[in-house]
Amino acid sequence: MRINSAVQAAIDLTAGAAGGTACVVTGQPFDTAKVKMQTFPNMYKGLVDCFVKTYKQVGFRGFYKGTSPALLANIAENSVLFMCYGFCQQIVRRIVGVDRKTKLSDLQNAAAGSFASAFATLVLCPTELVKCRLQAMHEMQLSGKIIQGHNTVWSVVKSVIQKDGPLGFYRGLSSTLLREVPGYFFFFGGYELSRTFFASGRSKDELGPIPLLLSGGFGGSCLWIAVYPVDCVKSRIQVLSMAGKQAGFMGTFVTVVRTEGVLALYSGLTPTMIRAFVANGALFLAYEYSRKLLMKQIDSY
Repeated sequence: MRINSAVQAAIDLTAGAAGGTACVVTGQPFDTAKVKMQTFPNMYKGLVDCFVKTYKQVGFRGFYKGTSPALLANIAENSVLFMCYGFCQQIVRRIVGVDRKTKLSDLQNAAAGSFASAFATLVLCPTELVKCRLQAMHEMQLSGKIIQGHNTVWSVVKSVIQKDGPLGFYRGLSSTLLREVPGYFFFFGGYELSRTFFASGRSKDELGPIPLLLSGGFGGSCLWIAVYPVDCVKSRIQVLSMAGKQAGFMGTFVTVVRTEGVLALYSGLTPTMIRAFVANGALFLAYEYSRKLLMKQIDSY
């Protein structure tokens, strides 16, 4: 049975939402550590030190600060990402001049994922700004950069609107685009390449949960290795702009390198790589199985 474009988009949107939820549930504590270590590298000696200090100062709930906007960000991003991924695959097929049912190569899938990420950035940037600010709020108060902190999603949203207006939610947009577009080329490229390896001549659709988990983890690792310094700059822009005017991408990048050294751009890499493998493995597993389930349901009618 041939599925029309609107139904296919709805399936990809729903499966992407399921994948985004799985990603947050499995990776949130490591994401919180990443943002804290990126923004305030001098406060923590490493991942274990960050976990211990966060637990002592804020308690277990400190690891899940920003979970609500993180869920919203990941559900929104992955819904749009995977929906646009399907559309962008069709665009790539037209560009290379092949039939709409032709399987794309791993490189062509990577290009489609890179195109799709540009659209996802528009829904990701506002929610990620709120998430990052909540995650690093305690450190902002400890450092004396702000006097009064915000402990809820609504209080952060209200402060952004009052201080910068609606456009304030797009602080760090250029950094987010610089991270997403090349990053998702490696993300989808790594995922598809890994699936090809595990398939060994069979159809990729026949792969079981373990190869899918490993392929998703490999894709996530490729993304973060490629673009981690850009993400570090983005986190600083989005968090430190709470305290006043913050330089843009190049200004922040140069300041970090000049005052703290190149290695400061890799603060928080350890929790990021742990999270990348676990969370993205869960993301693709949830996406692929949700998509198969929905396709079967449609086919049965």
